[in-house]
Amino acid sequence: MEDIKYNSIIKSPQKGLLITALLVAQFGFAQNKPDADFKGVIGKTLAESKEYWPEPVTAPKGAPNVVWIILDDVGYGASSAFGGLIETPVLESLANNGLRYTNFHTTAICAPTRSALLTGSNSHKVHVGGFSHTIMSAGFPGWDGRLPSKNGTIAEILRDKGYNTFGVGKYGVTPDEDATDAGPFDRWPTGKGFEHFFGFLGSATDQYKPDLIEDQAHVTPDGRHLSEQITDKAISYITRQHKVAPEKPFFLYYSPAAVHAPHQVAASWSDAYKGKFDDGWDAYREKTLANQKKLGVVPANAVLPERNPLIGDWKKLTPDQKKVYSKFMEVYAGYLTYTDHEIGRLVNYLKESNQLDNTVVFVLIGDNGASKEGTTQGDVDRQTYVTGVTEELVFQNNLNRIGEIGTPQTYANYPLGWAQATNTPFKQWKQDANAEGGTHNPLIVYYPKGIKEKGGIRTQYSHVIDILPTTLDILGVKAPESIREIKQDSIQGYSFYNSLNDAKVVSSHKIQHYYIFGSRSIYNDGWKAEAEHHPNSIEVKEALNDKTKAGVLNGDFDKDVWELYNINEDFNERKDLAKKYPEKLAELKKLFDEQAKKNNLYPLIDWSDVYQRKIHKTPATEGKSTQELLTKANK
Repeated sequence: MEDIKYNSIIKSPQKGLLITALLVAQFGFAQNKPDADFKGVIGKTLAESKEYWPEPVTAPKGAPNVVWIILDDVGYGASSAFGGLIETPVLESLANNGLRYTNFHTTAICAPTRSALLTGSNSHKVHVGGFSHTIMSAGFPGWDGRLPSKNGTIAEILRDKGYNTFGVGKYGVTPDEDATDAGPFDRWPTGKGFEHFFGFLGSATDQYKPDLIEDQAHVTPDGRHLSEQITDKAISYITRQHKVAPEKPFFLYYSPAAVHAPHQVAASWSDAYKGKFDDGWDAYREKTLANQKKLGVVPANAVLPERNPLIGDWKKLTPDQKKVYSKFMEVYAGYLTYTDHEIGRLVNYLKESNQLDNTVVFVLIGDNGASKEGTTQGDVDRQTYVTGVTEELVFQNNLNRIGEIGTPQTYANYPLGWAQATNTPFKQWKQDANAEGGTHNPLIVYYPKGIKEKGGIRTQYSHVIDILPTTLDILGVKAPESIREIKQDSIQGYSFYNSLNDAKVVSSHKIQHYYIFGSRSIYNDGWKAEAEHHPNSIEVKEALNDKTKAGVLNGDFDKDVWELYNINEDFNERKDLAKKYPEKLAELKKLFDEQAKKNNLYPLIDWSDVYQRKIHKTPATEGKSTQELLTKANK
């Protein structure tokens, strides 16, 4: 080795380089050079030298604060801010003094939506095609559930632009394997740009006994509802910062677990809705659609899709069924109204401290559509699908424990009929990436200093990956080429900043793919092709319960039926045009494949693969049951 070094040295034509090379070869050191970023002078003595101190990074004077609020499992037709029958006066006020975006989309399930929101890039592109949970992640680039450092979060970007960065509530994209007090912590919120974080790392948690963390350690909850605790903590973070640096802007990620199961809320909130849903889910849909037309958040000629075949005609249900199902909805409604109240405490604090007028607020009313995870009966004590229990037994258990629904003693989730109702006017629900019911959510943008029109409607197509670049445009911040010396991928989202004060501007977001455990679709400038995959999660659960249906578990992607819709004319997917325009369908299917390859979507993984434990086979998962891993994911 020394001979090789020497031979290369003697060929050097410059004496200085030769001496340096000889020193390196013989002694392993070279002449020291100042850091490239150093702008001072280094002499032999202090008298011959000049100090250099870089200017600290500060945000521009008067830079606005930023608050992102993201709710969980709320359909398009739940909140009164978008025509629903559940009172959300705070969200209504923000919308009436800001803008309602009526053509905004999520990914159809929580972790992919949050990964896309935080990074401004598609979920598979940032490795969260499924979840960061052991049971729902796989050892492939689009599926391992580990956000890459090259896809920096909004918190990392703004932290390095002079903002304080705070997060509270649900995070959802820390791998299960990392979620202990031993870390590693690089994929905890504090490792992704949040200077302070208070909440939980998983997908769901008990609202009174949450799996709670602050910064880099688990902490003991104080027994109050989680939404109250996170609101207090958010206010305390801002108060503490504002006291010592009132001119410094902050970014707050406010992410309640609400209204994801378990539906738990004080009885005073749910009791306010007693009897208000006794006329059932069919009537709810009709009333909500009428409200939505008055608000202008759906077309004036909108028609409801047919009731899903899994859902019964309310008029034909038994008195006991109506009683139980109504109770579930009363609790859900009370939970959402209570969540609105907690958002109001945050908004009122900002107003009283004279910070609200200079704050940009984005409210995502749901990270996906309303949840189908309560299945047909709803349930009081299942965190997710459990094998060996019939729907009849589930209903009887619900009836016997009706007085406990919504209390800390239960893990309640409402039945499918209410999920379809709160998804009015769309088909399907959470998990269904093929359907608007899974992906179409309300968005509110509130910014008094930057939005001239109050209560305006915006119909431009947009997607969750667009929130980050839009925020940066509002702030006048360019996406960084590197973060802490790590070169960054380009952000995939499209800013809709120009639409804030121009209702007629054309959307820049023309192409968007969707995929959640088999269900898939592709949008292209008003056209949409989609395929519902079988078995879906409900069918998998049924097949695992009934051995005669075991064949259902062997899904075949090639047998999935693709449908075609002109979304510009048929926004809630009522008229399938696949047979009328086969060439268009073929074109879109090809586009889906191109987008899938570009974004690391392959291989196709479905719910059957998840529940049969065909993915994430490691020593850490060996010997653990499906339910054990699911419980950990929903701790």
